[in-house]
Amino acid sequence: MSQTLNNMNDSVIITDKPILDPCCGSKMMWFDKNNPNVMFGDIRTEEHILCDGRTLSITPDIEMDFTKLPFLDETFYLIAWDPPHMNKLGKTSWMAKKYGVLTYHWRHDIKQGFDECMRVLRPGGTLIFKWNESQIKISEIKEIIGIEPTFGHTTGRQAKTIFMTFFKPIAA
Repeated sequence: MSQTLNNMNDSVIITDKPILDPCCGSKMMWFDKNNPNVMFGDIRTEEHILCDGRTLSITPDIEMDFTKLPFLDETFYLIAWDPPHMNKLGKTSWMAKKYGVLTYHWRHDIKQGFDECMRVLRPGGTLIFKWNESQIKISEIKEIIGIEPTFGHTTGRQAKTIFMTFFKPIAA
């Protein structure tokens, strides 16, 4: 069960869900697109008819900006973060509708989003960060966030999709 509280003019969401997906889009990576353990968030709620006639639905539990997550510190045990990874798309293109588009300030947004994910992650928690190198190399992303992943895996037809895993240490 989730509830919303006002805190210094910002809305803070209190949830008992242990998993966060702050950029869920159409929930393509989820086997269970209605998993009750996941707080699905995205900056948009939209529906589009794709060129092949299928419907693309972006229906988060809450609309939110990943650069300013509306949760208390150390809320989630697991975060699956798959932000938009392209910055050179037409706003109305099929790819933009399906995956979203980074803003002009994408470097700042990615750093802020990563920091926000780590802020709301519990000590001993795990952040899975998915990135595709079709336009921006992973080396640049790693430089921006300033932390080396614990481990990861490269996948995809052209080996351009990278899953990076970050572990938030438990304070001594």
